[in-house]
Amino acid sequence: MIYFFDGSTNGFLTAFLTGYHDERARVTSKKTQLTIGDEPYYIKTDDKLAERAKARLLYFDPECMHDLDLLLRSGDSDSEQTAYLYFKTLAKSGKPVRNMLSIPAVFSAVEKMRRVGLEVHRLHGFIRFMETASGALYAPFSPDNDICDLLLPHFRARLPKYPFVLHDITRKKCAVYDGKNSFVAPLDKAEVLLSANEREWQALFTRYFHAVNIPSRERLAQQRNYLPMRYRKFMVETQGEKKR
Repeated sequence: MIYFFDGSTNGFLTAFLTGYHDERARVTSKKTQLTIGDEPYYIKTDDKLAERAKARLLYFDPECMHDLDLLLRSGDSDSEQTAYLYFKTLAKSGKPVRNMLSIPAVFSAVEKMRRVGLEVHRLHGFIRFMETASGALYAPFSPDNDICDLLLPHFRARLPKYPFVLHDITRKKCAVYDGKNSFVAPLDKAEVLLSANEREWQALFTRYFHAVNIPSRERLAQQRNYLPMRYRKFMVETQGEKKR
């Protein structure tokens, strides 16, 4: 049985409790190609049922909802099934399991959580803002995981006087700071008018980037390790970079 839910935390918890006794249960909110023998079951989110499941899981592990939040943010196609197996292991153990790495479901879950946290850390440095004509800052990016709102606290602390928009173009959503408040909203496309000085600053930074490069010591493999290729398309200093 494949249990489809709406992608929300309560939706997952409803599906988790509904399919708990099904040994062949698969849980997902993503489009899935059904195969012969697959039987879909569409879960309607039940907040009361979800709260019941949440209370029980928190009794076993007070930190488990943080784990669930990270797992549901993962961009991996099997992240929700991994979360289901992880929480099933937790429920059966009756105690925290995140250190039981010999269990495949736990190891996979911990690895996904680690990668979500790593991407948040990386994008603290890889995000590139552009100054718009209005004075607000705009940064398009396409993260592997759904972490738009997790980046807000860092940039709000770093740029307290500047309104900014972090635009996840893959998920068509954005995290916005208006100078006082922050929020997340849907955003399909954005037409951005750059300030008069923005292109000059971009050109200056690009020249600096290439000036500090030493051609005889490029260390391309090391560069790709520190700055993965998939993040470079939104970085002005690497525009026009040849694939090597």
